[in-house]
Amino acid sequence: VQLVESGGGLVQAGGSLTLSCAASGFSFSSDDFAVAWFREAPGSERERVSIFSTKDGGMDYAESVKGRFTMTADNAKNTLILQMNSLEPEDTAVYYCAVVSPAAAARGSSWYLWDTWGHGTQVTVSA
Repeated sequence: VQLVESGGGLVQAGGSLTLSCAASGFSFSSDDFAVAWFREAPGSERERVSIFSTKDGGMDYAESVKGRFTMTADNAKNTLILQMNSLEPEDTAVYYCAVVSPAAAARGSSWYLWDTWGHGTQVTVSA
């Protein structure tokens, strides 16, 4: 399994960015996995931003991003897209894509439950 993130960058507060997570080694269409976006700001613990179930397409978001961030799954490209709108300086972080079994994901949102990670992409939001 391999995950490759792209799309980070520098944006002013109130702006938008789109992140992509291209997955290989498993299929969104035929396999049962949980795929998530995490972020890690300097001095902070890695936190889960959103989560996607490949089995039923279910999605959930952290309270801090609900209404601003939206995920879309492109099954044909095996890619999970995170559209981030109304960005705030507090959204500045390295954003990671991760995948794990549904059973592990069900145990909680802590980052250490997830065993496969992408390299991350930097998102910087200026005030």
